[in-house]
Amino acid sequence: MRLIDLDHLVLTVADPERTAAFYERVCGLRRETSPNGGISLHFGTRKINLHQAGAEFSPHAARPAPGSGDLCFLTDASIDAAAAHVRSQGVAIIKGPVERTGAQGSMTSIYFRDPDGNLIEIARYGA
Repeated sequence: MRLIDLDHLVLTVADPERTAAFYERVCGLRRETSPNGGISLHFGTRKINLHQAGAEFSPHAARPAPGSGDLCFLTDASIDAAAAHVRSQGVAIIKGPVERTGAQGSMTSIYFRDPDGNLIEIARYGA
C-alpha cells in the first residue's frame, strides 16, 4: 500500500459552532452541515470535520480532546498580509514570521491559536 494524499482530518472541539465561525472569519474556510448535523470546514480539496467533545462520531481517536491539534495551512498571500488579516480579526500572533521547514522545503510561518487552544500555523513557500 502507498498513501497518496490527505482527504480530511478531525478536530475535537468544545463548541463546533464557535469553532466554525472562527475558521470562517479568520481563515476563510467554508462551512458545510451534513444531513446528520455534523459540521465540516472546507478549503481547496480538503476538509476538517468538527466533533463536539463528549459527543464524537464513532469510531474516533482513543483520547479525543479539544486543544490537542497542531495544524499548518498554506496561503498564497504574503505572510505579512496573512498576519495583518489575522490581527485585524482580533487574534494574537504568538510567533512569527519565522522560517520553518515544511513538507516541500523552506517556508515562512506565523502561529496563533483557535478558540480551543489548537495551534494554527499559516505558512507560505517561496518569497
